Amino acid sequence: MNFLFAWRYFKAKKSTNAINIIAWISILAILVGTAALILVLSVFNGFEDLVKSLYSSFYPDIKISPVSGKQLVLTKEQLAKLRAVKGVNQYTLVAQEKALLQNGESQSIVNLKGVDENYVKVSGVADHVVKGNFDLGTADAPLLVLGAGIENAVGVQSDRNISPLTVYMPRKSADVSVSDPLQSISADTVNTSGAFIIQQEFDNNYAFTNLAFMRAMLELPEDTYGGAELSLFPGSDPDVVKEHMQKVLGKDYLIQTRYEQNRSLYAVMRAEKWVIYMILSLILIVAAFNMIGALTMLVLEKKKDISVLHALGADKGLIQKIFLSEGLLLALIGGGVGMLLAFLIALGQIYFKIIPLEGGSFLIDYFPVKLDPMDFLLVAITVLVIALIASYIPARKAGRQQFLLREE
Repeated sequence: MNFLFAWRYFKAKKSTNAINIIAWISILAILVGTAALILVLSVFNGFEDLVKSLYSSFYPDIKISPVSGKQLVLTKEQLAKLRAVKGVNQYTLVAQEKALLQNGESQSIVNLKGVDENYVKVSGVADHVVKGNFDLGTADAPLLVLGAGIENAVGVQSDRNISPLTVYMPRKSADVSVSDPLQSISADTVNTSGAFIIQQEFDNNYAFTNLAFMRAMLELPEDTYGGAELSLFPGSDPDVVKEHMQKVLGKDYLIQTRYEQNRSLYAVMRAEKWVIYMILSLILIVAAFNMIGALTMLVLEKKKDISVLHALGADKGLIQKIFLSEGLLLALIGGGVGMLLAFLIALGQIYFKIIPLEGGSFLIDYFPVKLDPMDFLLVAITVLVIALIASYIPARKAGRQQFLLREE
């Protein structure tokens, strides 16, 4: 019944046109605020998914590394036990070290990562090769796959380079000699086979080669590696798999899920989304001031109606509920239309790429959008809560009106 009164008050002609104008302005403000919140959160979801997909191309589902130092021992028996853990699909062994790549006068410090033949089954780096192919060569004839930034830094065309690069890397088993520091450095010549583009953090820092060559350069003992990376079957719980692996390997091995490898990144993205939500909620708070004004004027307009309702038996609580319902009605109209408008615009962006992404240096040329039902629920609750708070003041005023059918 409250909403029936509210709907009649909303449709009824007012003695002052300003009441109608302010009411429609408040609806429009809620509509714009709701649509803006949904669209911005959806675009943020799209960018978040894009960033996560890029990072998932580089970081594995599970990473095993030493708790301290740079090397760990993984025997064939341990690897067999890891492979038997429920949820594990594939594993790859890796070794990584800082290296100097030199091409004549051009040079660059890189993270050189040696991987075995299973790496393409665990990582998506090979899918992002833009020149040449993901060919790492052999121990005797090694090849490099460079990040695009490193390729530019050393001045080569990775897919057609003729002159090999020189790789310098510290020997793990050698002591530094003051008289001849070069004795503690391994050096070899390596050609290139391709280049990849994922994200600047990786493109400017990483180069890949085969594990056998890397182990020889680092002079690693048998069964010694830099770590292991694993992919899981779809639907497997990384935390559960990690727990089982920790029992197999013990406390001397650091086991991290993809989230734990990028904890700070995910934390920042989550914080940014909440900050954006709070900033854009200010639009709805501004709309609430218009609603307060519209409802306050409506209370003054309906003073006689309030007296009649009281004479018919309505108490203060019912009067307050009627005007609270009026505020909720304005919010439902504005919020509902705003959500529908945002949904249609988002669908248009998803299927027709209406709004382009300027600059030309991005992996995509349009604003990515991902619709999340939880965003719609969050915005709907926000609109209703703000509407209730804004409606309470004029509704309370209406409940306190002097109930007189005839004024002197």
